[in-house]
Amino acid sequence: MLSNHTIAVIGAGNIGRALIGGLLHGHELDPDQIRATRRDAHALEELQAQFPGIRTGADNTEAAHEATIIVLAIKPQNAAQVIEEIRPHVPAEAMVVSVLAGVTTDALQQAFGQDLAVVRAMPNTPMLVDEGATALAGGRFSQPEHLALARQMFEAVGKVEEVPEYLMDAVTGLSGSGPAYVYMFIEALTDAGVKQGMPRPTAFRLAAQTVFGAAKLVIETGKHPAILRDEVTTPGGTAIAAVAELESHGLRTMLINAVATATARSKELSKLQE
Repeated sequence: MLSNHTIAVIGAGNIGRALIGGLLHGHELDPDQIRATRRDAHALEELQAQFPGIRTGADNTEAAHEATIIVLAIKPQNAAQVIEEIRPHVPAEAMVVSVLAGVTTDALQQAFGQDLAVVRAMPNTPMLVDEGATALAGGRFSQPEHLALARQMFEAVGKVEEVPEYLMDAVTGLSGSGPAYVYMFIEALTDAGVKQGMPRPTAFRLAAQTVFGAAKLVIETGKHPAILRDEVTTPGGTAIAAVAELESHGLRTMLINAVATATARSKELSKLQE
């Protein structure tokens, strides 16, 4: 159970802050069980104000030494330096949870130089509003109980799927980068409404709520999106005319190719970390 652990979030930026909020809200954790580090003094003050009672500071080694679960929420390019810094202070029984894009569990294992339980996570930014989509993959020394702990952590800020690690690049292309595609879709719908004479704020609210409502309907009904689409497209109606226009311009193919491109880029970044 998470309530039995002390958790250090190394690099508590947006993702780290969202995770801390979820942990405090969704589990029986005392704030004193959470350590959070940032290099910026003002950012540390904000963390303390947002989450009274957690222990904050700039000393990564102290936070790691006191923790049974260490969350690496730093930028991938800073990973080698931070791991080198905390490595001598990480308890042998500690579990490491990494949200570093493109960094494999084997690479982390090698960097730490000991047989730690490492779980790799790929969340996305909607976790900031507790609606994240996170994929988890366990490393060589991870046991089912380690994945269960990581699942508990990220279910506090959204939905979780466990996948083999070789799929993590595809996850990065789909759900990790996916919010960017959806934001572009909302922006385009908003512009379309403005083009038809709607005030921009009205068009924006309608576009965003339409995307949110459609996604919620898919999740709550469990129906295939194609079935829900067919329920909207009446014979000779407006929706089917618009769908035909989208298909003629290859919307489906563009999205498939976008995910493939992002997946390929994630694989390239993985090689850069080796």
